[in-house]
Amino acid sequence: MIAATALIADDEPLLRESLGRALQQHWPELTVVATARNGREAVELFEIHAPDIVFLDVHMPGINGVEAARQIGRRAQLVFVTAYEQYAVQAFEQGALDYVVKPVDPVRLEDTVQRLQDRLRLQRAGQAPGPAGLDAVIEQLAQRLAHGSGLPLGSVRSATPGGAYLQWIRASVGSTLRLIPVEQILFMRSDEKYTLVVWEEGEALIRTPIRELIEQLDPQYFVQVHRSVVVNLHAISHVTRGPNETADLHLKKRNEVLPVSRSYLHLFRQM
Repeated sequence: MIAATALIADDEPLLRESLGRALQQHWPELTVVATARNGREAVELFEIHAPDIVFLDVHMPGINGVEAARQIGRRAQLVFVTAYEQYAVQAFEQGALDYVVKPVDPVRLEDTVQRLQDRLRLQRAGQAPGPAGLDAVIEQLAQRLAHGSGLPLGSVRSATPGGAYLQWIRASVGSTLRLIPVEQILFMRSDEKYTLVVWEEGEALIRTPIRELIEQLDPQYFVQVHRSVVVNLHAISHVTRGPNETADLHLKKRNEVLPVSRSYLHLFRQM
């Protein structure tokens, strides 16, 4: 393995966290020195930390990922993180930069990590020139982004046949379709655009918001405990009271501590 530093830029907190955890698993020697919420922050933090690698979400408010890539240029290895694979395929094929489709596919990320390690190894040995055609490729991507080309990938399809409660969730992760049995789900946590689904064997990001999921889940097993959190009652180990009529949920099989807001504390009065 080769040690390196990285910056992750994405306007979605769940995506930043998910990518950071995945990178830690696939590349323990990689240190994420900073995270950014938009392209402007990405450029500013790059100037401060000078990381070896920059992971850039294509769609970010203000300065988008393509514009940030233009400003960073050849000073780092660039990786686009995008739900629109078409934006990055051409750049990948030309060897100018790499891409990861979100939600992150572990197999695809492992390939990306291997290529990045190879490039850094050659670069440090003085054997790797800057990526040919990088400027031209970034300009082409900027034009495609301006015209809105590309199709969203990684969408989620959920169904409740015959009006019954949801039995499973289909999560498209890259080119892989994950079928997640609902009874195995421990909890779900959402932000504005994505929902993190955590089950017994792993976790995945889906596009269905919490407010839609809770309507399809059996209320005998799943309860909303916070505006952004739904939990499986069977997954709860114990509850600890907090200040100002709040509480924390502790799980049997995970280390995460989930918040219970004042509006939902009544669900656990007898626990």
